[in-house]
Amino acid sequence: MSAPTRRTLLTTGVASALTLGGVSFAHADAGGGDRTETVGGTLPPGSPDYVYLPVEIPRGVREIHVSYAYERPAVPAGTQGNALDIGIFDQRGTELGGEGFRGWSGGARKEFFLRTDAATPGYVAGPLRAGTWFVVLAPYTVAPQGLTYSVTITLRFGAPEPVVRPAYPPERAEGRGRAWYRGDSHLHTVYSDGRRTPAEVAALARAAGLDFLTTTEHNTHAGHGAWAELAGDDLLILLGEEITTRNGHVLALGTDPGTFVDWRYRARENRFGRIAREIRRAGGLVVPAHPHATCIGCGWKSGFGEADVVEVWNGPFTPDDEVSLAGWDAALATGRWTPAMGNSDAHRDPDRVGTPQTVVLADDLSREAILAGLRAGRSYVAESSSVSLAFTATDGRGRAAGIGQRLRVAADEPVTVRLTATGAPGRTVRFVTDQGVLHTSVLPGAGEGTVEWVTTAAYATYVRAEVRHPATLPPLPGALAAFTNPVFLEISPRTR
Repeated sequence: MSAPTRRTLLTTGVASALTLGGVSFAHADAGGGDRTETVGGTLPPGSPDYVYLPVEIPRGVREIHVSYAYERPAVPAGTQGNALDIGIFDQRGTELGGEGFRGWSGGARKEFFLRTDAATPGYVAGPLRAGTWFVVLAPYTVAPQGLTYSVTITLRFGAPEPVVRPAYPPERAEGRGRAWYRGDSHLHTVYSDGRRTPAEVAALARAAGLDFLTTTEHNTHAGHGAWAELAGDDLLILLGEEITTRNGHVLALGTDPGTFVDWRYRARENRFGRIAREIRRAGGLVVPAHPHATCIGCGWKSGFGEADVVEVWNGPFTPDDEVSLAGWDAALATGRWTPAMGNSDAHRDPDRVGTPQTVVLADDLSREAILAGLRAGRSYVAESSSVSLAFTATDGRGRAAGIGQRLRVAADEPVTVRLTATGAPGRTVRFVTDQGVLHTSVLPGAGEGTVEWVTTAAYATYVRAEVRHPATLPPLPGALAAFTNPVFLEISPRTR
């Protein structure tokens, strides 16, 4: 198969896409046995984001098996080599919205299968109906020499097994009533590019002291049915997806079971508003993930106007998290309030589940209550379950506001900001406002203590707290051990 010319490239509603010549099994013998076809070609630099290989599937297919390979030639230093992702859509087609979506493994696997009763993790089991299916190839990066690939499709004929209906985890756990609950809402397993099973992740979540977790596989919902038996009165399991576009990643957090969210668009197509509305209709939150990550395609470029929450801290604290924190704080100073959260994004050993974790005040341990607390910003982020914070602002009459709340006071009325921390020995507490860091104090060696600072609404439109490790490269601050969403100080209209 020759390389595509410009005349064969189509810019469609699904980013830039190319449809190749098809593979037909239309005259295959449905009486039994296997049929295999292999096709290949070379994609040039500048290829479209998605290349569709139509496959004619006849009646009587019991299993579809697909494998692929591609060349990885040496490239000059500083030049990206070949990386090719793969997935599949069924006879319902490839339109944006994913009605025909049947699975995605990105670059994590070189083969997959689908049957009525089972499928490779990341792929959706179910009926294998006759019609035109589409293997989708996604050339993530292409070497100067081009990307030479081959795809092998095997059909196995015979009577199908009964369809297995997925079971999903319950939306409520026993909990402790209105309380602070700890969670990690960015996690991967073998259902995308992780190396851990759901059972292993659930065990690690419990060991990390978490009350809830959210499963967020890359570009697939196929793992939603793998968690039902792993939930319990001590662990609420929410469902979601990490939508991995070419211009950044975003979490669909806490969506309805079985919700698939499409990823085939770029920021320039101005489609993310529609996608965000779909996430909310499915009951979920829109959470841009690691917005300043430096990996290819990871930095978020679709803006924050549709965000319900933003993931400011992702995994072990790094300079790109510091940039995300600064960007989030700058938005606060302009009056754009989007609550912040932190998650581990754990994939495999030695990634630590629950580092960091978001601690949210919720009325109970349920999907509805946890999402409501996150949406309201009634939360803080800690590096582990050993760190706990309590943060309030109180006026002279004893009226108080907590994390994510607003306190209305006279412009010059003194307001006492108070942080109580445990599990942070020798860490530095910083109170941050729209002007910057206005107060610092070091916690005692025992790691427990209370820090107070007095300000006014005229001086600080909001106050948030950070707990930092000792600096390693002064004057740059040390890594975060914890931080809070802000308390807002509003000047009462009657006393302006």
